[in-house]
Amino acid sequence: MRQTYDETTDPSFGAKHLPRVRARMAEQGLDGMLVPHEDEHQNEYLPAANDRLAWISGFTGSAGAGVVMKDRAAVFADGRYTVQVRAQVDAGQFEILDLVEGGVPAYLEKAPKGAVIGYDPRLHSPDALAVLKRAAAKAGAELKAVEVNPVDQAWADERPAQPAAPVVPHDDKYAGESSASKRARIGEAVKTAGADATVLTAPSSIAWLFNVRGGDVIRTPLPLSQAIVKTDGSARLFIDPRKVTNELPGWLGDAVTVEAPEALDEALDALSGQKVLIDPGQSSAWYFDRLEAAGATVVRGMDPCTLPRAAKNPVEIEGSRQAHIRDGAALARFLHWVDTAAQESLPSEREVAETLERFREETGALKDLSFDTIAGAGPNGALPHYKPVTRTIRHIESGSLLLVDGGGQYLDGTTDVTRTMSIGTPTADQKRMFTLVLKGHIAMATVRFPVGTTGHQLDALARLPMWMQGFDYDHGTGHGVGSYLGVHEGPQRIAKAVNTQPLLTGMILSNEPGYYREGHWGIRIETLQVVTEPTPIPGGERPMHGFEQLTFAPIDRKLIDVALLTPDERAYVDAYHAETLAKVGPLLDGEAKTWLEMVCAPLQ
Repeated sequence: MRQTYDETTDPSFGAKHLPRVRARMAEQGLDGMLVPHEDEHQNEYLPAANDRLAWISGFTGSAGAGVVMKDRAAVFADGRYTVQVRAQVDAGQFEILDLVEGGVPAYLEKAPKGAVIGYDPRLHSPDALAVLKRAAAKAGAELKAVEVNPVDQAWADERPAQPAAPVVPHDDKYAGESSASKRARIGEAVKTAGADATVLTAPSSIAWLFNVRGGDVIRTPLPLSQAIVKTDGSARLFIDPRKVTNELPGWLGDAVTVEAPEALDEALDALSGQKVLIDPGQSSAWYFDRLEAAGATVVRGMDPCTLPRAAKNPVEIEGSRQAHIRDGAALARFLHWVDTAAQESLPSEREVAETLERFREETGALKDLSFDTIAGAGPNGALPHYKPVTRTIRHIESGSLLLVDGGGQYLDGTTDVTRTMSIGTPTADQKRMFTLVLKGHIAMATVRFPVGTTGHQLDALARLPMWMQGFDYDHGTGHGVGSYLGVHEGPQRIAKAVNTQPLLTGMILSNEPGYYREGHWGIRIETLQVVTEPTPIPGGERPMHGFEQLTFAPIDRKLIDVALLTPDERAYVDAYHAETLAKVGPLLDGEAKTWLEMVCAPLQ
């Protein structure tokens, strides 16, 4: 569970593997090979055995890609990993490029004419692959599916074993609905989609549908597996027998058969002549190719578990409330430490992250972090998703800011919260920018919106206070969050990018506007909030959704320029702090409780 730090400081780690991969490419007549970050399950966080990009390049970020050509190579990362990718990757062997601006498609558009570039169909969704194929065709190059991945061949003797963590029941008191009930609902959805069965390849969907959790992936309790579900709710679950505990078959019931992964190919072939629903955004191209070859009719559509999983039921929402109160007590103890002892000792970012984890562990309920803690001191806080790696770790400094973003995995909920804290006395400029961010945060916390509204349509509300002063931030305002599952969960999000998914009652999203001054400091305020039932507004005509706040942790009042707040905004801060004290205060004692009472007092 301990916070992980990347100690890979020798950029030659990945580069030394290039000759071996190129030799295997040559054996297959390939001029290049695509190396995505994603694995066979399209996961964000990977077991070590599936992190091919890290092995070939040294880069261990949660998003990225690689391309290996005969005479050159490239690694792609987004703005979250600007520092990390340059610390881990040999720039003499790899060109380091932006994943978002152009990315791999733009690179393929410049491929040599006639080049044959391999791809592993198990690692690319058909939607993503179609874009890559169009880009390669523009250059006169060809993308060719490989049966055996040359990276896997080169890695063979050194590759870690596949994870085999036990798969355990996730009790209905946390799930809020039995697996049998969920499977009946999903069976009806498959029938409505005009299909006879659905193939599920997303471990989060399988965890949700069967009310199980695993330990194959760090920071997310996922069981790596696949399933086929029929319209009557019966299912075949394909999972490594080493993960199957004695209690699992009884928990799943007679309508679910548990089979080894080796049986999956034959099971897909047995769907010949049937209509099979499968998600082209989440399942790899291999499944589509196999089903079509078997004579099945592929029905392309959203994974039928996606929306039911995203719209939490009342039990899951109450669980999230309780998890956040528990987590809030750990955060209060941590923020008290930052505001007192740390102001004098000026600890390193690593010590900051480890201290926050220690307070979470002391709740006695923490199962894991929900992601590696982001602790950015001074200039490192200006990197929105900075991760402390050995060569970049700083100590906090008086007169600057500390940005800490972290979360916990609890049986009853997943948390994710960011607080920015002043070290010493903040400047007027720091207070101004913090307050602009706070104003945007309040706008998103208090908005009411009609049924059918998307996060894309709300995004500007959080940015408006900064836009009016000439500022902005380059990340999304909010992402979906799971229930003891992924800290990043779709399809809901709040961002500039167009997203057609309306926000539904029970969806949990983050609210995290920010501001980042390169080379100086960064600011972000993040809480989680859940979409409420649409209700009337007195004097209005249409029922409106809103947000209920789930995260309760004090906002650094030393950084608030009260003069910049409207009366309503000031009232919001006072009410939020009063609720924080009422919910979290009873879990504290001694100096931490006295401190919380002080920082949650009304603004002066």
